[in-house]
Parts: sequence; structure tokens; C-alpha cells
Amino acid sequence: MIGVYIAAGVVGLLLIAFAVSYDRFVRQGNLIKDSWANVDTELRRRYDLIPNLVETVKGYAAHEKEIFEKLAQARADAIAQTGPPEAQARAQSGVVSGLRQLLAVTENYPQLKASQNFLSLQNELTNTEDRIQAARRFYNNNVRSYNTRVQSFPSNAIAGMFHFQMQQYFEIDEAVARAGAPQVDLAPDTGTP
Repeated sequence: MIGVYIAAGVVGLLLIAFAVSYDRFVRQGNLIKDSWANVDTELRRRYDLIPNLVETVKGYAAHEKEIFEKLAQARADAIAQTGPPEAQARAQSGVVSGLRQLLAVTENYPQLKASQNFLSLQNELTNTEDRIQAARRFYNNNVRSYNTRVQSFPSNAIAGMFHFQMQQYFEIDEAVARAGAPQVDLAPDTGTP
């Protein structure tokens, strides 16, 4: 009789552990969705800032049309991208590259750099980029924790039974983002070729 109680107790503990593990997957999945919404909010904030920044720079550097068009196209492509984080990260690389080019061009226009409107927009862009990075780190940390559970024993058994899949990180390819940015040489000119 005691053996039956022990067996029932073991089965009960296993069911409780199973339920707790399943609930934890659900909670972590919801946390990933919430943290992705935070990333998306910050990206939209950047998208809203870009037209104002471009218009301000256009007032001083109207002949830099190619950069404006490239950034506008990258912004439109990024806004239209609704796929997984990996696809959205690729779209963000174009936006980052375009913004870097735009800000590099401003170095050639001292009056623009002294404009209060431009300085305010540049400061807001810097703050927005910081917020995007913070949201991206939070999202990636949640994904890392979730993916570790999907791969680790014994929770991987529950993940397999209920089809909890690995989630994608949101990582912008810095090499792609830098590809369009102009190269700046800050070395002092020695006058020799």
C-alpha cells in the first residue's frame, strides 16, 4: 500500500514539474513578444525622426540628393518589413547605413552643425539609438533565456512535445550597415603623398 502512495506522489510531482515547466515556456514566450513590441516601438520612433532630420539637412545641403533618396528608400523598406527579427534586422542595416551617411555629410556644413534644430534632432536621434540598443539587448536576453530552456534537459522534452521553437535574435549586421558609410581619415596630413 505504501508503494502505491509513493508511486502516486512521484507521478504527482512529475505532473506538477511538467505544468510548471510548460507555464514557464508560455511566460517566456509572452515576455519575448512584449520585448519585441518595445524594439518595434523604438524603431518606429526612429522612422518618425528621419524625415525631420532629412528636411533639416536638405535646407543646407540640397545637392546631396542621392543620400536623401537612399535613406528614404531604406526607411520605406524597413517600415514595410513585417517578417521575423532576422529579416527586420537586415532592413535596419540599410537605415543605419543611410543615417551614418547623412550624419557624415553634415560634417561638410558648419552652418548646419550650428543649427539649433539640427542639434536637437541629432540629440534626439542619439537618444533614440540608445533606446533601440537597450530594447534590443532586453529582447535578445529574453530570447537567449528561452532558447536555453528549449535546448536544455529536461525542459527540451516539453518544448518538443508542445512545439516550442527556438526564437531568432535581433542583430543588425554592422558590416552591412557600415558598407555605405563614407570613410573618414582623421590622421594628420603630413603633406607627403
